[in-house]
Amino acid sequence: MKIYLYILVMAGVSYLIRALPVTVFRKPIKSRFVRSFLYYVPYATLAVMTFPAILHATQSPLSGAAALAVGLAVAWLGADLFKTAVACCAVVFLLELFI
Repeated sequence: MKIYLYILVMAGVSYLIRALPVTVFRKPIKSRFVRSFLYYVPYATLAVMTFPAILHATQSPLSGAAALAVGLAVAWLGADLFKTAVACCAVVFLLELFI
């Protein structure tokens, strides 16, 4: 039952972020601060919802944190999404196997 509440809240937040600027601001937004704020809000919201799940999706938070670190490093080095996901899964698998 909680999952439906989560989905409803996420849908509401996503809708408000997209609909509020259109309904409130009739003229083009000229402020660089407001434009950049509205641009980054969806990414920040997604990160806030995803980060705890990364740490708690595994049996130990240590393997989740290690996978996060490896994922950040692999993505920083220019790997695509598939290679990053494979590296993260491999780290979790190996750590869960030996810990």
